[in-house]
Amino acid sequence: MTATPAPPASDSTASAERIDDVDVASEMQDSFLEYAYSVIYARALPDARDGLKPVQRRILFQMSEMGLRPEKGHVKSARVVGDVMGKLHPHGDTAIYDALVRLAQPFSLRLPLVDGHGNFGSLDDGPAAARYTEARLAAAGLSLTEGLDEDVVDFVPNYDNSIQQPDVLPASYPNLLVNGASGIAVGMATNMAPHNLVEVVQAAKHLLAHPDASVTELMRHVPGPDLPGGGVIVGLEGIRDAYETGRGAFRTRARTSIERAGRKTQIVVTELPYQVGPERLIEKIKDGVQSKKLQGLSDVQDFTDRKHGLRLVIGIKTGFDPDAVLQQLYRYTPLEDGFSINNVALVEGKPETLGLKQLLRVYLDHRVSVVRRRSEFRLAKKRDRLHLVEGLLIAILDIDEVIQVIRSSDDGEQARTRLQTVFDLSEPQAEYILELRLRRLTKFSRIELEAERDELKAQIAELERILGSQAALHEVVAEELDEVAERFGTPRRTLLTEANGQQSTGRASAAKLAASLEIADAPTRVLLSATGRVVRVDGDEPIPAPARRSRHDAIRSAITTTTRGAFGLVTSTGAVLRLTPADLPSVPPASVGLTAGIKVRELGAFERGEETVALIDLASDAPWLVATANGTVKRVVPAELRDRDRESLIALKPGDRVVGVAPAPDDSWIVLVTSDAQLLRFPAAQVNPQGAGAAGMKGIGLKADASVAFAGAVDETAQVVTVTAAAETLAGLDEPRVKLSELAEFPAKGRGTAGVQAHRLLKGEIGLSLAWVGASPMAVGADGSQRQLPPGGAARAGSGVSIDGAIGAMGSRIGA
Repeated sequence: MTATPAPPASDSTASAERIDDVDVASEMQDSFLEYAYSVIYARALPDARDGLKPVQRRILFQMSEMGLRPEKGHVKSARVVGDVMGKLHPHGDTAIYDALVRLAQPFSLRLPLVDGHGNFGSLDDGPAAARYTEARLAAAGLSLTEGLDEDVVDFVPNYDNSIQQPDVLPASYPNLLVNGASGIAVGMATNMAPHNLVEVVQAAKHLLAHPDASVTELMRHVPGPDLPGGGVIVGLEGIRDAYETGRGAFRTRARTSIERAGRKTQIVVTELPYQVGPERLIEKIKDGVQSKKLQGLSDVQDFTDRKHGLRLVIGIKTGFDPDAVLQQLYRYTPLEDGFSINNVALVEGKPETLGLKQLLRVYLDHRVSVVRRRSEFRLAKKRDRLHLVEGLLIAILDIDEVIQVIRSSDDGEQARTRLQTVFDLSEPQAEYILELRLRRLTKFSRIELEAERDELKAQIAELERILGSQAALHEVVAEELDEVAERFGTPRRTLLTEANGQQSTGRASAAKLAASLEIADAPTRVLLSATGRVVRVDGDEPIPAPARRSRHDAIRSAITTTTRGAFGLVTSTGAVLRLTPADLPSVPPASVGLTAGIKVRELGAFERGEETVALIDLASDAPWLVATANGTVKRVVPAELRDRDRESLIALKPGDRVVGVAPAPDDSWIVLVTSDAQLLRFPAAQVNPQGAGAAGMKGIGLKADASVAFAGAVDETAQVVTVTAAAETLAGLDEPRVKLSELAEFPAKGRGTAGVQAHRLLKGEIGLSLAWVGASPMAVGADGSQRQLPPGGAARAGSGVSIDGAIGAMGSRIGA
């Protein structure tokens, strides 16, 4: 390009002007290269030796110079930023404060280097301004600067050549691997994952002892990254590639668990992938639900706090498979995230892509150099000090002559010269003696000096040994690494899992998910145990009977339905709580027992004093019996009930309560047993079905103070169990008298009559504590242990026999 001729000017102006022709392409190329080099070397990429970018290194160095040690108080972050900007870093306060904040964030660094006080931000929000926060060096950050006063690294001028700053920090541990790094330069970028300090130190020591170690051997010590927030890494192939070549990728998942909260199933998230915040995840979940990508989610709640840490609760709708929903979340939300490793760092001022072995080798070479230079510095200091101590000992041995020489000298120069001549001293020794205080001329001082001389000689011999042997030098490096690992090391947080392609990406598995996330509508059984637990057993595999003396349970009520069908819990207030078997965890048939399933109270909101009486099949179009303690009976068709979460089954009179619910077809017998040992049975066809709002009809005539102890609908083959209660003990806590009779022994009577005697009460017995009518009776104690019932066939009006142990509940035998 040719410059445009300048307009005519005066002679003085023309003589001062100078116009050069410049090629634009060449100028742009040179300028761009200078800019690129500046960004790469001075801003974006970390040094492979200390793992720090220039701004981070300057922050740590300046905080060390300011005396902001861990045991000192915090100072305003703005003061740190101002000192760093004014003395070392000419690129503006925003960049400095951003770097300072990251050094203090425990969710960004595996081992934070700055101890921040105040709002230093979160994964979803930025930090407060520098004027509001305070900072000081963390112990781990101070450890990176230790030894700077011992000539362990080279110093270079700052931007205006007014002060000196370290070219690299001594770095007592491999900070680049421990804390990772990220940055975008011109034409290149770096992205390095954090690792566990203890594991990295072990790998470094192994490489120090075995320079030819392979990456496979090093991975025995460093199996993979250890992220600050924990989480789970799925698939290790990408990690191996990164350790071999410096480039690779892996996927991280949140740490989750599927839990039950009453009738609800929920996914609980306690750890998130690296750099993923809870607010971002919640927003993605909401977007996915609105766009119909995510199905089966009812809500998401954030219960995170400082005391318990992260806790996100994702609710699952009834009937959806939580495992399938979780796979769906992995696919469409940051609950699973990718991390690409690109280990680019500066080695001798040049950017290089480094594998695990190269990263450790560069650090170890640097650390060996630091320890060597520190040892040389200390050796020189010890030798100088020994030289002075030996001269002082010479003077103290003949102190009177020393004093005479000094007093007889005209000036200090002559005194120094004469001392060197008379006592054969060096100039530094003579000068040190001239500066000696009289207090050092005691006998005790001589003893101290001799002890110091001996100690100095031992220290010098040790330093010479270290410098004289490469093995000894490596031993010191390894010992110091062990000390750092013991001081700052923490257990691994991130779980590493070998996974196939489906598990590692989450996408292939998502593609193979069932077309519907809902639980298949398969046959299932729902059981209500005598001790108040609800159990779901899928399929039609027989339930094995318990061993005779095992701690087991009895079945109070059972229905057969489908997984996505409807059933209800009938309570003593006459209410029906609508549920679906999908609300219950599935239990294998062989596991049905005392602790199987979940407690009834966890399935819904119960009123005070309200108890569960039985299960009811809400899809049944056949009539079911409902009986109360006051002797009222009613038949109702469950399929005709309204589809509500809570529905009334019978209109109860004040003080009454439901005591029995059972399927009651026309060919069954309704049986009522009272507390005063009367039994009435009559055909179920005598009770016409009624609507839910009806109050029912009289079932049995009761004497004063008597109530219905049992109500059910059975066939002719049923057996009758009656258990007496003593007058002076609480029911169920004594050793009762029990009778087992056949229902056929009891004559049928008309509805509304008083029935017949079912148990002859002895002196001291006030009535029945328990009664039960059905097939395969089973009695259990309060602790679940079985009680041996007497043989059947007893007379209907017999007095029964005593048994060992109190009976807490009755029901049908499991597996019958």
